[in-house]
Amino acid sequence: MAGHDAAPLLSSSPPPSQANGAVRRRNQQLAGPTEISAAASNGPNGAASSSRLSADKKRRRKARSLFRRFARFSFKHTWVAPLILLVLFGAAYAVNPTDANPVSRFIFLSYEQPNPNAHLDPTLPAHYGKGLWDVAFVAFYTIVLSFTRELMMQELLIPLGRINGIKSKGKQQRFAEQMYTAIYFSCMGPTGVYVMSRSPVWYFNTAGMYETFPHRSHEAVFKFYYLFQAAYWAQQGVVMLLGFEKPRKDFKELVAHHIVTLALIGLSYRFHFTHMGIAVYITHDISDVFLALSKSLHYIDSPLVVPVYVTNIFVWIYLRHYINLRILYSILTEFRTVGPYELNWETQQYKCWISNIITFALLASLQALNLFWLYCLFRSMYKFVVYKIKKDDRSESSEEEENAQPEAEPLLEGNELANVNVKPAAGANGSL
Repeated sequence: MAGHDAAPLLSSSPPPSQANGAVRRRNQQLAGPTEISAAASNGPNGAASSSRLSADKKRRRKARSLFRRFARFSFKHTWVAPLILLVLFGAAYAVNPTDANPVSRFIFLSYEQPNPNAHLDPTLPAHYGKGLWDVAFVAFYTIVLSFTRELMMQELLIPLGRINGIKSKGKQQRFAEQMYTAIYFSCMGPTGVYVMSRSPVWYFNTAGMYETFPHRSHEAVFKFYYLFQAAYWAQQGVVMLLGFEKPRKDFKELVAHHIVTLALIGLSYRFHFTHMGIAVYITHDISDVFLALSKSLHYIDSPLVVPVYVTNIFVWIYLRHYINLRILYSILTEFRTVGPYELNWETQQYKCWISNIITFALLASLQALNLFWLYCLFRSMYKFVVYKIKKDDRSESSEEEENAQPEAEPLLEGNELANVNVKPAAGANGSL
């Protein structure tokens, strides 16, 4: 008996009942918080906590869903992003709508100063100088033009193309792009003529480009026009850089044109050759009206496309070649003889041999590009006269349209003319 009773005392393990109790206690200690939480959730307060957690999850899901929907909407309607930026600028300016608010430099012209001839006539309008804040002005109106372009194309011009029977999405996009260009330059062309009429350059007076040099300040309408045009070309550069428009056959020439144009705008403004710049602006703006209009009319098969196209060729030759060749000739002659001809950084006299070479090189490059496009215009006219122009009967699907396009575009592409299909047939008539 003694042997049997001593065995439990010498054993290192507790009796089964004690071991089970210890395990239960350890499990309760480890699972205590969970059981308490579970118990709490079974009570009135626990149910409320669970309900709050569920509501938070629903709100987060709803917020993510709204963000995704907004992202999809913004991607489809590309005018939304610039609109938001414009609203933010407007709100920031509304906080303190005075000149002391830095945001006003983005929205309004900077560097107001008295008219240089105010001592002769106090009623003369104020002038505006130049400075770094002008970059902010250009940046803001680049956003404005981005919003305007996308809104007009998506909400007005593409539906207008559909109304006029354009079924292919690719052609609707092309039509909208050209209509926007025609509308923009229809506004800016006459504006430029008005601004030029208030300057010594009227009517393309080349001597007025160099008289009273340097032209360091301008009237408000002159400066606004010049910088607003700079914003347009900056915005067009963004469109090209981001690939918003599908590249055409003359994409390389179009890129070169944008680079030369932006260089001319920036350098002419910085070094006070703005009187020459406004003449170059006008010669290209007015010709672009007829060019874009002829392309737009082609997309809707209008009977007016031929007379507008022929008018475009005459306007193109007169403005982009005759007038610009006169300007180039003046750079070789009057540039040196009219007004000062020296380099002086202190007095901002930049009309010298260096600027003479740079100005001539840039404008000659622009002239070479225009001659290339003139050749394309004449080539298109030749094909219209000699060959039969068959009606565009390509598939409605954008994929088939784009696949067919490389073999069916004799007319100038890019920023220059519309696309047509040609089929040799002597003596036949058609439509551009």
